[in-house]
Amino acid sequence: MSLAQRTVRLTSWGRFPVAMAKVARPARQGDLVGLLGDDTHPSLIGRGYGRSYGDAALNTPGIVVEQVHFDRLLAFDETTGVLVAEAGLRLKDILEVFVPRGWFLPVTPGTKYVSLGGALACDIHGKNHHGDGSFSSHVEWFDLLTADGQVRRCSRTEQSDLFWATAGGMGLTGIILTVALKLRRIETAYVSVDYRRTRDLDETLERCDAEDHRYRYAVCWIDCLARGKHLGRSVLMRGDHLPLADLPARYRTQPLRLPRKPEVTVPFSFPNGVINAWTVRAFNIVFYHKHPKATSGVVVDFDSYFYPLDAVLEWNRVYGRRGFIQYQPVIPLETSRATLIRLLEELSRAGIASFLAVLKRFGPQEGLLSFPMPGYTLALDIPVSGDAMFALLDKLDALVVQAGGRIYLGKDARLKPQHLEAMYPQLPVWRRIKQTVDPEGRFSSDLARRVGLVPPD
Repeated sequence: MSLAQRTVRLTSWGRFPVAMAKVARPARQGDLVGLLGDDTHPSLIGRGYGRSYGDAALNTPGIVVEQVHFDRLLAFDETTGVLVAEAGLRLKDILEVFVPRGWFLPVTPGTKYVSLGGALACDIHGKNHHGDGSFSSHVEWFDLLTADGQVRRCSRTEQSDLFWATAGGMGLTGIILTVALKLRRIETAYVSVDYRRTRDLDETLERCDAEDHRYRYAVCWIDCLARGKHLGRSVLMRGDHLPLADLPARYRTQPLRLPRKPEVTVPFSFPNGVINAWTVRAFNIVFYHKHPKATSGVVVDFDSYFYPLDAVLEWNRVYGRRGFIQYQPVIPLETSRATLIRLLEELSRAGIASFLAVLKRFGPQEGLLSFPMPGYTLALDIPVSGDAMFALLDKLDALVVQAGGRIYLGKDARLKPQHLEAMYPQLPVWRRIKQTVDPEGRFSSDLARRVGLVPPD
């Protein structure tokens, strides 16, 4: 008996684009093998909880395979910190179980509502990339269901080509089943954070270059609408896990547990246009000036430091029904200053408002399609408006390519295919591995076809 499929209106966290897609929700591995054995040979793409921003987990002519039932904890080694779990398990679930036991994620994005499989497929990065690398840097091995129905164990020493093609490979090499991830020991559930305001982009980059190595975690909020002498002014927020010896007395009774917080939800979609240059400029002024020029050792719970937006469920509704695009390039160190100035000037001149604007420094990175490289990454949430906005982003893409940078595929919703090979020079190697393991092109997605990772169906 074939697995039931339903056709639904489907989108990702950015709520753009929207697709009518066939969705299957298997409950066991045999169901996945059955989908691969379908005589009609529709293409497949795995999906966790829809927290990528664009069309990476959409597959209009094929089937979207939701893996939410594959969410079991399988094993944990208290000595090494290696956790083995199914790919549909959320980072949130790992934190709830293991923070009270003194363990934390080695790398985490800005939301905990992503799956292990999605984290590996996008090779996610966090505030500690400059020192600790991306998600794949901490994966011991994973099991991958490939197009021939085989389950292949991949690591740095076993099927290593497939390991590096899958890490950042956007789910196009197969279905990730199980992940072995090495967690990090912590003594408390709190972070010691140093905050510092900077007056402009030059000071921001100078401080990041000179000081980020002192911190495990480093990130900057940047005012993307500031102009003139204030262009690139930022608030640096850098810290590390707080040792038990430094924890204030009021937290000592339960150092690894956080008080329960009330859930807040955006109950409906805001009118289109609420997030605009005027509202964001007002927010930016308040946010910048509410932080003192410099303050050190502020004790912040890990939830507030790593996941501030998760405090408001369904916050993507604030952008209206048209949704938003997260635009995230990375620029190599040698061209970062000049290119960031041009990007910020273009955004400010056009009045493109980003409620969330983040700047981070990356370190080196392995992986054929992994996004990070040594340089600076700028992440912007931009409301979908009209043709002028898309034309501006096309212009920014050209600046990124000229500077030797790239766009993050895990958040992309509109990149044109002519830029892909320049942005990802290892693409030919990745395509050869993909062809070897998936010669009939059984794994595909709207993203993959749009940017040219795979041929059109």
